[in-house]
Amino acid sequence: MADAPEENGFQQAAQVAGVGATEAPPPPVAGKRVRYHGLITASVMMATIMQALDSTIANVALPRMQGTLSATQDQMGWVLTSYIVAAAVTIPLTGWLAGEFGRRRVFLISIFVFTVASALCGLAESLPQIVLFRFLQGVGGAALVPLSQAVLFDINPPKDFGRAMSIWGIGVTMGPILGPALGGWLTENYSWRWVFYINLPIGILTFIGLYFTMPENRNAKSSRFDFLGFATLSIAIAALQVMLDRGQLKDWFSSGEIILESAVSGLAFYLFLVHTFSFPKPFVNPHLFQDRNFVASNIFIFLVGVVLFATLALLPPMLQNQMNYPVVLTGLVTAPRGIGTLIGMMVVGRLVTRFDPRIIMAVGLLLTAYSLWQMTQFSLLMNSWPVIISGIAQGLGVGLVYVPLSTVAFTTLPGTLRNEGTAFFNLLRNVGSSVGISVVEFLLTQNTQRLHAGMVEHVTPYNATSSTALTSAHLSTGSLRGLEALNATITNQATMIAYIDDFQLMMVLTLATIPFLFIIKKVRPATGSHVVLE
Repeated sequence: MADAPEENGFQQAAQVAGVGATEAPPPPVAGKRVRYHGLITASVMMATIMQALDSTIANVALPRMQGTLSATQDQMGWVLTSYIVAAAVTIPLTGWLAGEFGRRRVFLISIFVFTVASALCGLAESLPQIVLFRFLQGVGGAALVPLSQAVLFDINPPKDFGRAMSIWGIGVTMGPILGPALGGWLTENYSWRWVFYINLPIGILTFIGLYFTMPENRNAKSSRFDFLGFATLSIAIAALQVMLDRGQLKDWFSSGEIILESAVSGLAFYLFLVHTFSFPKPFVNPHLFQDRNFVASNIFIFLVGVVLFATLALLPPMLQNQMNYPVVLTGLVTAPRGIGTLIGMMVVGRLVTRFDPRIIMAVGLLLTAYSLWQMTQFSLLMNSWPVIISGIAQGLGVGLVYVPLSTVAFTTLPGTLRNEGTAFFNLLRNVGSSVGISVVEFLLTQNTQRLHAGMVEHVTPYNATSSTALTSAHLSTGSLRGLEALNATITNQATMIAYIDDFQLMMVLTLATIPFLFIIKKVRPATGSHVVLE
């Protein structure tokens, strides 16, 4: 499409920034900053980091929690599942709540609920208590990330969207990366309860900061709540999350429970789609899917969630179990990934206004694929430098993808749809991470068993190669202890190869997504307060 006339360009800019919508604060004017801009930005970023950090910080504390609460490993899984399910069910509700009761009110209540629930989790004395409080924490935390993203869009003009999303992306991606290191340090030096108590000062500061700086913005018109749409979507997501979380434990579709959960999820999602496209005012506004850039960006954020969080789920257990890294050292060697993300987002905030966002995302995907190729070269004899270098490269690649992707997704989306749009965007990111983690964990287990069986076949007295390897490793098959040591060695080798296979799969997936960048419609970088589509 040719360049729009100047008048139409400013009208489009008004729509993008939210002019005419009932969602105050007023749209920023070019060259004019919103009052308390810095404090609002700092406050919403603390909320984002707090929620994102909590998605992984508790994982490393589970063994200590298990002993304190006298629970089995199976039961401890519900500590994670309850949080994930609560957040998954509540995220789609965020857009309606913010539109109905005002973004400021919903934001403050969410911070309050999340902070109080964090304190209760730290005080929990039994498994039912911590599962209940983690569910409450998930309900409070679900709205924090999408609303923080929506707020940053509203307080910045379109020409600064790239910079705003680079700031927001730092919080979203740094939290899960730093979570294991911080959680391990707190658990090792203090107690597992401090992985929850650490949210208290952050939550209090965030609440105070937004209470005194964020303006009220309630819609003038009330909308009827679509209970059926919300119920079917919630059931579909909750059943999917439980299935993904328990599938590995229950051996997937050989279990009646997993079959039931998948059937419930599929049926509920089908009913949700039928209802959405036939009901006059559905829970999820179908107009969201009329924006090609928004739809394409949601597909990509799903894939980014798969690659980013699946890698984060694989590396810590690989380092601890296969390479005998302690918890704190595992956190230290994976933390440089955050340095790469930080560099990428600092750089891309400037690049996104000068270059085609699709080119920047292509470079980021290539860097991510290169880092995954480096991971396919891992071995049990390597030192920590390959982990650090590949982590920095992947962090840089993800940073280059995340910011322009978020910018492209919402630059052309009307301000009236922004609450729902950010909620749906973050929902797909979470679902992508759940799917990715479940798939790679399933493949890891299956490939380890397959490779172990294949390697054992060749360990015979008649195989000169295996006999030489046994001699060099000082392993003997003439005693029970020697057989146990041999089995442990083979299992370790098979597991390491299975990890490499997972990294290779994610590398191929990342490369395969690059051609789909052309689905995204080109957005001319903003030079003032308006955006032009081509």
